[in-house]
Amino acid sequence: MSDLPVLVEVTRGAMVESRHRGSAVVVDGSGRVAFAWGDVAHPVFARSALKPLQALPLVETGAADALGLGPRELALACGSHHGEAVHVAAVSAWLARAGLGPGDLECGAHPPIDPDAAKALVAGGTAPSALHNNCSGKHAGFLATARHLGEPVRGYISPEHPVQRRVLATVEAMTGCDLSHAPRGTDGCGIPVIGIPLAGLARAMARMGDPRDLPPARAAAARRLLDAMAAEPLMVSGSTGFVTALLRAAGERVRAKPGAEGVYAAALPRLGLGLALKIEDGAGRAAEIALAAILQRLGLLDEATRAALDGRARPPVKTVAGGAVGEIRPAAALLAPPQP
Repeated sequence: MSDLPVLVEVTRGAMVESRHRGSAVVVDGSGRVAFAWGDVAHPVFARSALKPLQALPLVETGAADALGLGPRELALACGSHHGEAVHVAAVSAWLARAGLGPGDLECGAHPPIDPDAAKALVAGGTAPSALHNNCSGKHAGFLATARHLGEPVRGYISPEHPVQRRVLATVEAMTGCDLSHAPRGTDGCGIPVIGIPLAGLARAMARMGDPRDLPPARAAAARRLLDAMAAEPLMVSGSTGFVTALLRAAGERVRAKPGAEGVYAAALPRLGLGLALKIEDGAGRAAEIALAAILQRLGLLDEATRAALDGRARPPVKTVAGGAVGEIRPAAALLAPPQP
C-alpha cells in the first residue's frame, strides 16, 4: 500500500468505495513551498500539463508573430482539444498559413474526444485524421517554429531535433531543474517526455503567472500564452471539458492545464503561485476534484465560481437511471488546513 495521502474518495451509500492517493504542491516563483501533500520531489511525467511551457518557444522565436497567430491559435498550442469542428478548422487553417498540411503532423490520428464529434465522423463515413488528435495544436506550434527558423519540419518529434532541444532547455530553465539525468520516455503523440519533480513543475507555472524575474522576451511570451488560455478556454479543451468550465469561471485567477494519468498544473497569477498535482493511480476524475479542493483552500473558487462548475468540483455518483447514490469528494487530507 502506498504511503501517499488519500486525496480523493468515492462513496456509495455511507461507505467509501474507492480511494485515490497522490501528491500536490503549491510554490512561488523562487521555488519556496507554500503547501505540500505527499512526495513532491519525486519525478513525474507531466504529459500534456506541460503544454503551456512547451509553447513558449513558439512566441519567443517570433514564429507566432510571423504567422499572425492570435489567442485562438496560442490557446490551441497550450491545449488538449476535443476534436470538435472548431478545433479541426483552426488547426487546419493555421497549418495552411505556414505552408503546411495535416500530412506534416507527426502526432498520429485518433477519434475526437468529444462524443458528438466522434459520432459525426462515423455517420459521415470519415476516418479521423491527425487534425483530430488532441495534441495537434501543440504539434502545429512545433512545426510553425521549425518552419520560421528554417529547420527541417520532418522528424520534429525526435529528441535530437532542434525543436525538442529548444523545448527541453526552456523547461529546464523554467523549472530550475537539471534534467540531464531525469527519467525519459515517449508521449502518446510521439514527442519526448521527461520526469520532472512535482515541485519543479509548480515552480515553472508560478513563473508563468508571475514572470517579473524572467528575461523580457520570455516574460512577454508567458503573459501572452496565459492570456490566450483565459480568452479562448474552448480551445484549451472542449465544450464538455472540466478545464474549459474552470477557465470560463475563474480564468483571471487560474490558468490550469491537465495532463494524462492524473496530472494537473496551474498558474495562479493573483497569488504569484504555481500548483502541480499527480494522482498516483492516474485517475483524471480524482485530479479534477483535488485541483478544485486546493483552489478552494487558496480562496480562488468563490461561491459563484463553484456554481459555474455545475457541481463538477464534487460530483455525485449516479445510477444508470440518474439517481444520486454517492459522491466523489476531497478526502480529509485536502479538507484540513494544508500544512506548510
